[in-house]
Amino acid sequence: MSSSGSHGAEGSSSNIPLDYHLQHQHQQQSPVTLSRYESQKRRDWNTFGQYLKNQRPPVPLSQCNCNHVLDFLRYLDQFGKTKVHLQGCMFFGQPEPPAPCTCPLRQAWGSLDALIGRLRAAYEENGGSPETNPFASGSIRVYLREVRECQAKARGIPYKKKKKTPKGNVEESSTSSIHFS
Repeated sequence: MSSSGSHGAEGSSSNIPLDYHLQHQHQQQSPVTLSRYESQKRRDWNTFGQYLKNQRPPVPLSQCNCNHVLDFLRYLDQFGKTKVHLQGCMFFGQPEPPAPCTCPLRQAWGSLDALIGRLRAAYEENGGSPETNPFASGSIRVYLREVRECQAKARGIPYKKKKKTPKGNVEESSTSSIHFS
């Protein structure tokens, strides 16, 4: 036998405390998997932060206001996939136009609305105060309402607001539908 005191256990980690193994094993396990919503919220937050950094001059998050958010939403339109017919387009007000046209693609209202919801939550989760949350501004709500109405009118699709019944069921109400003449 060797006199090193290893008693034939060369290469074993018996001299390392057990809690080290437990900590190390825990670190090697895959991190907690985020939900789809949490992953998207993180991506949106990082995208918005990058947008602020790319401004000239860069805008620190602490100085971000609703105007920066509105500019961000307008910037995103260039990546949109929703055809929004212009007033002079012969397909204006038609939900399923028979041919292509040159009207612009925009971000869909529903996508923008969901994005603002995620960014609003992310802002507060990252230390922002609810009172200063630029994503909760009245001007953002007005902008989203205008986008919704404009897109509904341009595509000939009346927007029906859903309201909850006392039992928690959802029913459609036509109080917000847009009428065309």
